[in-house]
Amino acid sequence: MTSFASDNYAGVHPKILDALVRASTGHIKSYGGDSEYTARAEAQFKRHFGPACEVFFVFNGTAANVLSLASITQSFNAILCSEYAHIHMDECGAPEKFTGCKLITLPSKDGKITPAGLQAAIKRVGDQHFVQMKAVSISQTTEYGTVYQPQEVAAIAECAHRNNLLLHMDGARISNAAASLGCSFREFTTDAGVDVLSFGGTKIGMMLGEAVVFLQPELSRDFLYRRKQSMQLASKMRFLSVQFETLLEADLWKESATHANQMAKLLKERLNGIPGVKITQPVQANAVFAQIPREIVTALQSQFAFYLWDEATCEARWMTAFDTRAEDIERFAEEVRNLVKAISA
Repeated sequence: MTSFASDNYAGVHPKILDALVRASTGHIKSYGGDSEYTARAEAQFKRHFGPACEVFFVFNGTAANVLSLASITQSFNAILCSEYAHIHMDECGAPEKFTGCKLITLPSKDGKITPAGLQAAIKRVGDQHFVQMKAVSISQTTEYGTVYQPQEVAAIAECAHRNNLLLHMDGARISNAAASLGCSFREFTTDAGVDVLSFGGTKIGMMLGEAVVFLQPELSRDFLYRRKQSMQLASKMRFLSVQFETLLEADLWKESATHANQMAKLLKERLNGIPGVKITQPVQANAVFAQIPREIVTALQSQFAFYLWDEATCEARWMTAFDTRAEDIERFAEEVRNLVKAISA
C-alpha cells in the first residue's frame, strides 16, 4: 500500500544504508568515544550551526525534545508552546513527566505562535503560587506543515529573551523547513536566537536517531549525565553518528527534503479543482492538509494509508517523503477524483 500517512513510514535512504554497512567493520571505541564516525558527525553539526554548538545523539524525537527541555528548566517552571505542538499533542505526557514542568498552550495561526501571543501568556512572574515561565518551544516545520521565516523565529526569540525565557525548537522536520526556506540551518536557528534544538534524522531518511543541539553551549553542562540517566546513550554510537555524517556531509538532507517538498506541491496541484476537496493550509514543506468528502474516506484508505487530522471537519493530512514517487501522486489524485465523481453520480 502506498503511504501518505507519515514520512516515518518511509524506508532508510540507500546512501545511509550503505554508510551503516561501511561502519560495521572492525572494533572502535563505544559510547561516542570514537575519533572516527562520531567526531566527524559532530564536526558536520558545527559546520552547519556554528563552531560553538554542542551536539549529542539520542535514539528518538521524544527523547530529544524532553531532554532538551529538561536541560533548560526546573520542575516548578512552565513551557509555552502552540496548542498543536507535538510535545503537547503526541508525546503521551512525556515532557510533563520527565521535566516536571507545566505545558501552557498558546493560540496559533497555521500552527505558528506569535510574539504578541507569547507576551500575553507571560504573567505572575515571581509569584510563588504560580509556575514560573522558563522556556518556549516552537516546531519547525509546524504540525500543520508550515514554516517559520527566520525573522519570525528571531522575533519570538527576542520576546522570549526579553522575558528571561529560553527558546527551544522542535526540528523533527528541520530539513524540510530549510529546503523550503532556501537558506542554511544556521540562518533560522543560531543566527535567529534559538538556544537549543532537536534535530530530526528519522523523518528524512535515517534508520533511527535524532540530535540535541545546544546553540548556547553553556546550557549543555551535565547533559552527558542526563542522557545516560535517561537511557539514551548508545553504546555502538558509530551507527547513529555515521548516519548524521552521511546526511549532512554532502547535503543529502537537502536533496531528500527538496524532493519531499516538491512531491507535496505536486499533490496540491493535482488535488486543486476536485469538487469537495479543499486545501486548508499553505503547502510550504512536505505536508498537505485538506477537507475531503466523508463518504470517500474508507474507500480511499483501503488503497492509500493516511490519517484524518480532524475527524469533526474531515480534514486529512497527507505526508510525502524522500522516496515518494510522482506516479504515486498521480494515482492518488486520480483515485480521489474518481471517488468524488462516484458519490456525485
